[in-house]
Amino acid sequence: MTSSPSPKPATTPGDDASPRSGRRKVLLAAPRGYCAGVDRAVIAVEKALEQYGAPVYVRHEIVHNKYVVKTLEKKGAIFVEETEEVPEGNIVIFSAHGVAPVVHDEAKRGKLATIDATCPLVTKVHKEAVRYAKEDYDILLIGHEGHEEVIGTSGEAPEHITLVDGPGDVANVEVRDPDRVVWLSQTTLSVDETMETVDALKGRYPNLLSPPSDDICYATQNRQTAVKQMGAEADLVIVVGSKNSSNSVRLVEVALGAGASASYLVDSADEIDEAWLEGVGTVGVTSGASVPEILVHGVLDWLAERGYEDVETLTAAEESIAFSLPKELRRDLRAEAKAATEG
Repeated sequence: MTSSPSPKPATTPGDDASPRSGRRKVLLAAPRGYCAGVDRAVIAVEKALEQYGAPVYVRHEIVHNKYVVKTLEKKGAIFVEETEEVPEGNIVIFSAHGVAPVVHDEAKRGKLATIDATCPLVTKVHKEAVRYAKEDYDILLIGHEGHEEVIGTSGEAPEHITLVDGPGDVANVEVRDPDRVVWLSQTTLSVDETMETVDALKGRYPNLLSPPSDDICYATQNRQTAVKQMGAEADLVIVVGSKNSSNSVRLVEVALGAGASASYLVDSADEIDEAWLEGVGTVGVTSGASVPEILVHGVLDWLAERGYEDVETLTAAEESIAFSLPKELRRDLRAEAKAATEG
């Protein structure tokens, strides 16, 4: 698991730049916070704890958010880095980021019951990797080295996949046949940077094949679209999210690229520096896809106490997607409901 440093603002508060609006207000991004995949993964851990009792083991953080992990730990979840750390005969849940096939094999050898909480959109990328590998394509996986999702996807077809970590990495790519090359991507990347990487790859490989549907998830795209609109109006953009959350880090970058004078990533209101508000009229607020709404409310309350009580929602998209629980839990929950009915 890698951790990204908190990005620095484009300008520092206190510069001579004047606020874009004379009155103090907050632009609140919509959509923000939990995506369907995160919601499904968190509920999966909660349901497992309810159904089987503590402890329930989770391989890696179920989602990249400190608050969520600590909350689940208090309920009885135990987070481990490797499958071998789970005692034989226990339950292990795989995180929303997905795992490589070798991890499933490790669980079998350890006689572990598994619940796979991989986001269905990540599973889609895994299936694409398997398909193109069977067709003997070289797969160029655009993503960040060391990220759990990249490790999981790469493990599906390690002999066929080459990681491309941004546009600057394109020159290092080597393939067997330039006419049998396809690109896939990590689901939480910056849309703009990903397409910049794709364009650079197409410059080298004109016949580069694209996946049948966009790999970057709908939630990541929607949150970036909202922040682009916000960055053009806000003096300061506060992104709520943990520093190891790829999609949250990208939101800071998008805000700065869209014109925000400054943008910071915070886990909660406790990390906000009051000096950031100097000369600021409009504050944008959003949150990454693994952030519960309670943390956003904490930021809004903190701002309201300092005169930023006027909150305007900036809506970039409507989201109605929901994913069913992992099949292992659905099966057991149905059995439980049937037993209760028959009883």
